[in-house]
Amino acid sequence: MANNKDMYIELANRIYDLDGEVYKCVGSSLGRTFTGSRENTIRALSMLMYTKPDGHLLRSELALISNMARTIKNKEDKSRMMTEYNEILKAMEQLPDMSATDIVNAERMALNPAAHWDKVDENAHLVICISRTQGSAGNDIGFELADKLHINYYDSEIFEQVLKRQEEEKFHIKEKECFTEFDKYGKKRETLKSKLQNMYRYHGLNREDAIFFNMSDLICNLARTEDCIIVGRCADIILRNNYIPHISLFISAPFEVRLQYMMNVREMDQKTAVKFLKKMDRQHKKYYEFYTSEKWGTPENYDLCINSANYGIKETIEIIERLIINRKKA
Repeated sequence: MANNKDMYIELANRIYDLDGEVYKCVGSSLGRTFTGSRENTIRALSMLMYTKPDGHLLRSELALISNMARTIKNKEDKSRMMTEYNEILKAMEQLPDMSATDIVNAERMALNPAAHWDKVDENAHLVICISRTQGSAGNDIGFELADKLHINYYDSEIFEQVLKRQEEEKFHIKEKECFTEFDKYGKKRETLKSKLQNMYRYHGLNREDAIFFNMSDLICNLARTEDCIIVGRCADIILRNNYIPHISLFISAPFEVRLQYMMNVREMDQKTAVKFLKKMDRQHKKYYEFYTSEKWGTPENYDLCINSANYGIKETIEIIERLIINRKKA
């Protein structure tokens, strides 16, 4: 355990240093990914590596750094930053419990042949929108696919950070308590002060609606200017309504497979995992249908629906790659 702790701290230092180097090369107005002191940041990063259920938060932080690194104009600096980023990812894969837990079901996988796909406008940016059920490994698939394609990755945690920074700049806000943290596992009470502040900031809209509209603008701007993968956030319908080309995917798996996956990844007992899965699926469905008026998970709304239990993470990524390659060739 002591050796693991040393590895966590060493990697945390490398991640912190990479963030600083990338920021120097880019000079982004949004600032560094990690704004706290070195000591506090190293401690927090080490805990994310140690606490397996929260590993996705570390992945989102790394994605922010890599997204920024890909904008570096100097080729030598960009190559140096991306090389270090890739080395950090490789080192993380060697840590206990940090590699993505696979969802493959061998019996179901054996029954599925490969498929061939259609074409997409080759002049448009490559934008892949991924909707997913909880526990289907959709986020892991999206993150690894983005890294393999060398394009940016965005999920709810990243959008929250970007929107928060934009709001801080717009209203010159410094106090972190002015923001109610986005909590997809449960709501938090707003104080009277925060309610009044939100009425001013969001022009009378409730905070959730204002965030959705701001996020919709951000998603459209991203899709018009860069290749990227967007997980969740109704991105498929947002882009469709704005006539922006994209590939939409829905990733799911049988409930019993997702249940076992969540028990492994989050180290939950069966009763807790069942409750958590049902709650999160309800929230995804409610959010999607409220803001889009479409049925969440309906096959005809997507270019491709994948049962990730039939293929596993890596094979699912290969199928999506095949879809992209064949569409470009067609």
